[in-house]
This record gives sequence, structure tokens and C-alpha cells, in this order.
Amino acid sequence: MGMAVTATDEIVSGTVDVPVYVDRQPVGAFQIRVLLVCAAVLFIDGFDTQAIGYVAPAVAQEWKLARGSLGPVFSAGLLGLMIGALIFGPMADRIGRRRIILASVLVFGIGTLLTVFAVDTTWLIALRVLTGLGLGGAMPNAIALTSEFSPHRRRATMVMIMFAGFSIGAALGGLLAAAMIPAFGWRSVFLVGGLVPLLLLPFLFKALPESIRFLAMMGGRDREVANLLQKIAPGVSFAGNAKFVVQEPKLSGLRVAHLFAEGRASVTVLLWVVFFMSLLDLYLLSNWLPTVLNDLGVSVSGAAAIGAMLQVGGVVGTFTLGQFIDRFSFRALSLTYLAAAVAVAAVGMASHSIVLVTIAIFASGFCIVGGQIASNALTATFYPTAIRSTGVGWALGIGRIGSIVGPLIGGVMLARDMGPQPLFGAAAVPALIAAAAAFVLARRG
Repeated sequence: MGMAVTATDEIVSGTVDVPVYVDRQPVGAFQIRVLLVCAAVLFIDGFDTQAIGYVAPAVAQEWKLARGSLGPVFSAGLLGLMIGALIFGPMADRIGRRRIILASVLVFGIGTLLTVFAVDTTWLIALRVLTGLGLGGAMPNAIALTSEFSPHRRRATMVMIMFAGFSIGAALGGLLAAAMIPAFGWRSVFLVGGLVPLLLLPFLFKALPESIRFLAMMGGRDREVANLLQKIAPGVSFAGNAKFVVQEPKLSGLRVAHLFAEGRASVTVLLWVVFFMSLLDLYLLSNWLPTVLNDLGVSVSGAAAIGAMLQVGGVVGTFTLGQFIDRFSFRALSLTYLAAAVAVAAVGMASHSIVLVTIAIFASGFCIVGGQIASNALTATFYPTAIRSTGVGWALGIGRIGSIVGPLIGGVMLARDMGPQPLFGAAAVPALIAAAAAFVLARRG
């Protein structure tokens, strides 16, 4: 990097390496604002993603559905999430994070609002696929955008704090469902979940910046890059001859192929294993916990509130684990998933006691949701700018296959009248596999 600074230390000229410059700055007000805007996107993403699990007992009662019959509805939404992540991740690496996030919010807002008018499971399946496309597109790009405005030493922590928006939104969905369903019916949850993102769009259009690294790599956008850097470092200005670069290769061709190039293949596969197993567990639990609790005699509203402890635990886990992940990386992740296996198995063994099962659900969320959010952060850190959204999007997309399989497994086990102990005992196995994959990643350094 050839960077000249005048005697006043206020005007920068010459060639500026954008990632190096950002890494040298403290986390400031502008970066926190970007984090909060992305967190707001994931807040409504989390609310709309988890809403179907919270309303499931009420839907099944109203439509007189058999136990476990909503499994295809759960998986339909997750299929949309998978397709959205696989398509919109690579697309964002070509046209920018901002455009994809805005389009995604529009799509999942419309899809969730239309769910109010669903009259049978066929409608629900179609609308959950549509909603999932938008939900799946927003997530990897919010992760990438936050990562690219964060200094390296705080990147995992900032991404994890941002992603806590998803867990808070998902938890609030349970608490709101518990309050709204008895008074207004299950459709009211989707009415709120659809109107909020649509009303938020004008704010996002104004407040959401484009990725500073993406702009620098595009070339010809020096003025925009300078304006963003001035917001990151107030009091510093850039001379008219300043050129902004990212010292990473501009990759051409199929973006996905680059995930396996230059020694990245084994890490990519191991990351996919972690995501697959983690999301299998997360969505098995988040979709079926309210139903299992309701079967044990807890009211529909009580089951939604207790089930929300999974996401509450995730929020606490996110804020607790961030600094450990920044410091110990995949070693901390491996231990987190090992603890998750114990906590998930404990849910089944503690099902005789509301207090104990609530504690076990909270602990499961702390480890599984916290571990998944840490995985998102570490993945965003691993891949270069040109394929960052692709890397995160495809890891989430492969993970979504697990999130589709998880609810189906739960539905089959419940349809066969299996009790809580075998159900949650089986759910502990994917967490163990995720722990093993993270351990191998840690050994690779």
C-alpha cells in the first residue's frame, strides 16, 4: 500500500488499501449503525422464519390436522430459504449486497402478509416457499455487509452481535404469538410479520450502505468509497487523487467453483458439515418444541412462550461467545457444539418438569443458536471479498438442507408416537457431528 498523509493527518492521498485502512480504525458510530440496520433486517427475518413453528399447534387445531402433518409446511419454508441463499449469495457478489437485501425484504414481507389468507396446507406450503426465498437472500448478505465494515480484530464479535437480531426476532415471535393467538387468532402473527418489513423498507433504502469492499473492488467508485471511509474515520478526508483498492484477486467465472480453489476445498466441506448438522438440530427443535410441549399438557400460548427460550438462550449465547470466538476461533466452536449435544439430550430427560425442561431448552439455544451464529461469523471471515456472499450463502444453503431434513425427521418420529427422550436423544447426534467437524477445522489452524 502506498499511502501518503499530509502533516495535518487529515487529508489522505495516493493508494489506499481499504481493508487495511478499516482494520486500523476503532469501531465507531457509523459501523455500529450499519450493524444495527443489518440487525433490524435479521430481526424481522427471525420473526418471520420462526412464526410458523409458534402458530403450528393453533393451525393444527383449527384445521383438525393429524399430529406431525405440518412437517411439509415447515420444510417448504426452509426449501425457499435454501434456494434463496444459494441464488442470492452469488448474485450479491456480482451486483452488490444492498440491492439483494432490499429485494429480499420486499419478497419475504409480501409472502408473510399473504399467509394471512391461507386456507389449507397447500396454500401454506406455496407461501412459505415464497417467503423463504426472501428470508434466505437477506441473511448471507447482512452477514457479509457487517463483516466488510468491521475491523478484523472485532469481526466475529460484530457479526455475532448483529446476528443476535435474528434470535431476538425469533424469540419475540414466540412471546408475541403467546399473547396474540388467544386474542386474535394465529393469522394475526403473520399480519404483523408481513406489515413490519414492508413498512421498514423506506428506512432501509435510506440507511443501508453498499459494501465498502465491494465498491472498491468494482472500480470507478472512488468517491463513494471515500465518503464511506470518512464516516468510519470522521475528521479524515481524501485527496482527489486518492485511489481505493482491495488487495484480493478479482475472481472470474463461476463463483461457487472458487470455494474449492486455492486450498479452500477441505475447509469448505467441513464448514458445510457444521452448517448442515447445526441447522438440522436448530430447526428440528424450533419447529417441533411448541408441539411437543403442547402434547405434554402445556397450553398453546405456554408452549410458544417456553419454546421461545431456545432463541432467548441463543441471544445470551451470542453476546457471551463473541469474544471467545474472536480469540479461540474453531476451538471454541467445537466446545460449544459438544455442550449443545448434552443440553439437547437433557431436554428429553427433563420433560417431566416444566422448570427443568425450560432450563434445558435455554441451554440448548445458548449452544446451538450461539454456535450457528459463530459459524456464520467465522465463515464470513474465511472467504475473500469476491466470494464472501457466495461462501456464506452456500454454507447456509447446504445448511438449509439439514433444516429441511430436521423437521421431517421430527414429524416422522412424532407420527410414530415416539416420546421426548428418543426424539431429543436423536437430536443430540447432529450436534456431536458438528463438534467433530469444528474440531478438525481447529486442528487445521
